Amino acid sequence: MTQTAMRPDARDTAPGDGVRGKGLGGNSIGLLGSAVIGLSTVAPVYCLTSTLGSTAGEVGLHMPAVFLAGFLPMLLVAFAYRELNKAVPDCGTSFTWTVKAFGPHVGWMCGWGLVIATVIVLSNLAGVATTYFWLLAGEVTGSDAVAGLDGDKAVHILTCLALIAAATAVSYRGMTTTKGVQYALVGLQLVVLALFVVLALDKARTGAFPGHTGFSWSWLNPFAVDSFASFSAGLSLSIFMYWGWDTCLTANEETVGSEKTPGRAALIAMVVLVGSYLVTGVAAQMAVGSGTHGLGLANPDTSDNVFAALAGPVMGHLCGILLFAAVLASAAASLQTTFIPVARTVLAMSTYQALPASYARVHERFRTPGRATVTAGVATGVFYAVMSLLSEHVLVDTIYALGLMICFYYALTAFACAWYFRRDLTRSARDALFKGFFPVLGGILLTAVFGKTLYDMWDPAYGSGSAVLGVGSVFVIGVGLLLLGAVIMLVMRRRDPAFFRGQVLTAGTPALVVED
Repeated sequence: MTQTAMRPDARDTAPGDGVRGKGLGGNSIGLLGSAVIGLSTVAPVYCLTSTLGSTAGEVGLHMPAVFLAGFLPMLLVAFAYRELNKAVPDCGTSFTWTVKAFGPHVGWMCGWGLVIATVIVLSNLAGVATTYFWLLAGEVTGSDAVAGLDGDKAVHILTCLALIAAATAVSYRGMTTTKGVQYALVGLQLVVLALFVVLALDKARTGAFPGHTGFSWSWLNPFAVDSFASFSAGLSLSIFMYWGWDTCLTANEETVGSEKTPGRAALIAMVVLVGSYLVTGVAAQMAVGSGTHGLGLANPDTSDNVFAALAGPVMGHLCGILLFAAVLASAAASLQTTFIPVARTVLAMSTYQALPASYARVHERFRTPGRATVTAGVATGVFYAVMSLLSEHVLVDTIYALGLMICFYYALTAFACAWYFRRDLTRSARDALFKGFFPVLGGILLTAVFGKTLYDMWDPAYGSGSAVLGVGSVFVIGVGLLLLGAVIMLVMRRRDPAFFRGQVLTAGTPALVVED
């Protein structure tokens, strides 16, 4: 393939072998910065407050076991990402790799799955950050009226749009700015989580709350869950809790040691995440139990926002304010870093002529995909505002459909790894495991979750309980968004057919990176 097959305005000439990069700022972040960005995108404190209760409601005291079970497919897929990144360190990640393995059409849909999942998450994060902004303001001022401003739809939407604009601006200014902000926000999250764990264990020791319970190793046994349906539902929630670690890989062209550092950073981020989830989950259960009344984690009145209920009783008023601040920091930090994967995936798709050429432009000063970043910000703001004004049920169901998108593009990437390296699998035991067996097993597990989620979504009771012609709204939204991607793909194939004819990006195309 010749370089003239790609957009000449999208990249600068890199030194060395003549392969041209996309123009991103190389060597902007190291191993620690990359791992922090991955942690920030996942937003551990936000994930815990929104899923601890729901998971406990599904599997009771076996919640830590489900966290471990959800970690397994993510770890297996992370091995696939690491191996693919070593061979093809391209910021298009899942899109680029699946194109190389399975061709342009499957690759385009995989890229679409990542993009649409990210937009959904961005809108949700903005909403959560807005809610906690006003909750924190109310706690600091001691005014219920200030906290109640979040209930005013106009105030809520305007605050949400302001936070989206701020996050877009930070991402627009490049990785150096992003990294500096994230060190502070992620550090705050981990410190406050550690404080919560210490205080919760102390409450458990003294039996301060009626639901307290002693630790049991059976909590870590996924086979002890009574119902497969409950286990499956809990697993779907726990997989969502790990989503976002692949941002480390999406930033590979801007990372020192682009072939190895992002993969290592992703694994570090995942180990920190699973450790944080397990310790926090165990401490919370020991302190208040997983009952459905009072402070119990599965209480339906508080299960969707556990830390809001536990902050005061477990940590006291002043430390409780810190916990509110940590949730706000978690949502805000993730809101900012989640722009990284969508903007760089769009940049790569445009560079390879799978999207309009204008998205391949990189800001001359900040070395970021400026147009793609701004477009993602505008799309997120419009999406959230419209959904909030039209129907809260639709907004909730869109978030429930997120798991379908995550399993879709993660599983495709895992299978792409095994197929791309198929000729290497007999060379050594390591290649057979890390390039073949582990990715395929991870892909199969995620495909199973995808199928089970798709089946459950058909029932109108899934999500908000609304339906379209008797079919669950979550199913309609999830499948509809995937079909929308297929329609856009067909439009792009007609408009710019070279990519879809396999004339631009193939298995033999060299990665377009800035050399270290």
